[in-house]
Amino acid sequence: MSTSPRSLATALFPIGLLLIAMASVQSGASLAKSMFPIVGAQGTTALRLIFASVIMLLLLRPWRAKLTAKSLRTVIVYGMALGGMNFLFYMSLRSVPLGIAVALEFTGPLAVAIYASRRAVDFLWIALAIIGLLLLIPTGETSNGIDLLGAAYALGAGVCWALYILFGQKAGNDNGVQTAALGVMIAALFVAPFGIIHAGSALLTPALIPVALGVAVLSTALPYTLEMVALTRLPARTFSTLMSIEPAFGALSGLLFLQEHLSLSQWLAITCIILASAGATLTMHNESKPLVPAD
Repeated sequence: MSTSPRSLATALFPIGLLLIAMASVQSGASLAKSMFPIVGAQGTTALRLIFASVIMLLLLRPWRAKLTAKSLRTVIVYGMALGGMNFLFYMSLRSVPLGIAVALEFTGPLAVAIYASRRAVDFLWIALAIIGLLLLIPTGETSNGIDLLGAAYALGAGVCWALYILFGQKAGNDNGVQTAALGVMIAALFVAPFGIIHAGSALLTPALIPVALGVAVLSTALPYTLEMVALTRLPARTFSTLMSIEPAFGALSGLLFLQEHLSLSQWLAITCIILASAGATLTMHNESKPLVPAD
């Protein structure tokens, strides 16, 4: 009888960590958006990845990784996908509410999950995802329509997320957790030129340093650490299913920090995509690695 509360606490602990990680990522995205007027989405992405790479360099010491020519190619593609995902996601935030951008980006891992299963029930999840997209992307002149270019950026981030998952699994098998540090460093090198060209000397604004550091911690260092702890205590399928609610965290973060009010149809669209992602994960035939986001 006395062990029951402890067992419940043990079960809830990793779930709590994962919820904190999701809230941290979306809070970091909200904070990042405050930097757009000074250095743009391009400069913000560059600063975030540069600071994040320094943090992860110190924490994970990636120089210990033993790379072959083949594994190096995989890590480079993984890092470029990570950089592209961050860059396109922030570009979408210029004109698309945070919750909607996250929901559109989720089509990437959703596609990977459905492709990995390919059963009859997956048509239900595909249908839900399509309904969500149709509710989000304007098909005419409607007051609730979102910016098409911003939506395209978010969907492009989803494509990069799918590549991040596929190549990240291969790279992770070779170098484990050090892959994350290597990937962030490569992503920073890949994105930095875009930020420098766009923002120039504004990147050196002293007032931006604490904000950029906060974004790096909230969006990368803290959630990655919490997710790694949660991964050791949760089944992969449970982890992935819980991650499916991240678009809701994005919408709530946008509402609380950015005053981004969504319409009923947009909330319904986000719900459809969450259900599609959770359903696809729950009905996967084989237990697979979780689809860990890196926003």
